[in-house]
Amino acid sequence: MIARHRRILASLVAGYIEQGEPVSSAWLAGHSALGLSSATVRHILASLEEQGLVRQPHTSAGRIPTDSGYRLYVDTLLESRRKARPSAEVEARLRRVATVSTLLEHASHELSRASQQVGFAIAPPNPTIRLHHLDFAVLEGTRVLVIVVGTGGHVIHKVIETDEPYGASVLTQAANYINSEFSGMTLPEARETIVRRLREERLLYDRLMKRSLELAQQGLEHAEPEERLHVQGASFLMEGLVDAADREDMVEALRVLFRMIEEKDHLVELLTRSIEASGLTIIIGSEHPSPNLRAFSLVASTVQDGDRTTTVGVIGPTRMRYQRAISIVDGVSQAVSRVLESQ
Repeated sequence: MIARHRRILASLVAGYIEQGEPVSSAWLAGHSALGLSSATVRHILASLEEQGLVRQPHTSAGRIPTDSGYRLYVDTLLESRRKARPSAEVEARLRRVATVSTLLEHASHELSRASQQVGFAIAPPNPTIRLHHLDFAVLEGTRVLVIVVGTGGHVIHKVIETDEPYGASVLTQAANYINSEFSGMTLPEARETIVRRLREERLLYDRLMKRSLELAQQGLEHAEPEERLHVQGASFLMEGLVDAADREDMVEALRVLFRMIEEKDHLVELLTRSIEASGLTIIIGSEHPSPNLRAFSLVASTVQDGDRTTTVGVIGPTRMRYQRAISIVDGVSQAVSRVLESQ
């Protein structure tokens, strides 16, 4: 693409992001710093429109960028960007939290607050999580609460039904035995070893061991860490309702997204399907594999620390301040990575 065409497109995108209104050739002639006449700018805009980079929502209106136009603009930003530094203030606040779950919750809040968009943080389930310790707590009747604590701050709660009521002292002894025997194993390894030991007749003569293994077997059955999604700032999306012509479609898109945020499972599925590679991912409008997200853009960063994968990012309208969003996501991602490395 001719350099001045790219400059006009960049000016148009920046103007539309700031104003929320179609950008005219007269405005571009005065703000592109290229010294071009309105007639020349109109000629360039016609060329950009032929290439599918801008469109004219109304006959007498100026132009607005298409998703392809946003993509070229963002790619140009990425070519010249400098990697953001992690914010010392953000990192200090994230270091005050105790678990991975609270770390992600705080990270999504930092993203939302700084970008004025929806901030999210997600950690997919990790099959290599190891058993740190297991606790049993007495509930009413024959019900027992099993608390499975894994490495990396993963906590799973499960209520089981037992054949007889158990006292607190018996449950404490059972937990101590399980922790001494199985701590450090992955959850699948612990389950398999418990099942194998229950089949060994010599252990059945020891009532405490038998009880402990049976309780642990029930507690660990189907106990898998879930994908954890933390979302903050959904109200900021209302700022995307800027164009009367697009308002009805945008309202429906927001309803769908709000519903996914409430349910979370569907949103997790869509996000993990979209974000596959480590590093920075930017998906704009129609580039989303799911129609439910095509009214929005996503800026995300995925970091890997050993066997832990964490993704943080923002979701906003396609008329997003991309340069700011990229810088914020990059900085928070680095801060989260540094905190995880030190745990």
